[in-house]
Amino acid sequence: MEEKEEYQMGLPNGVGEQMLAHAYEKFDIKLEQTEFGPVLIGEYDELVKVKEFLANAIQERLNELEGE
Repeated sequence: MEEKEEYQMGLPNGVGEQMLAHAYEKFDIKLEQTEFGPVLIGEYDELVKVKEFLANAIQERLNELEGE
C-alpha cells in the first residue's frame, strides 16, 4: 500500500470554530495544536481544497457583516 505524504497548513486569521468544524467534517484532514498555533494536516490536494473552502467561508462572513 502506497503511503501518501502529509503536509501542514497553518490557519489564517478569521477562521471561526464553526468554519473549522465544517472543514474538519467535509475534508480528510487532521487538526493538531502546535506551539505556534493550530495546524491542519493532510495530503496536499486536500489542503488546497480546505484553503479554498475557508477563504470562501471567510468572504461570505465578511459580506454578511457588511450587509451585502
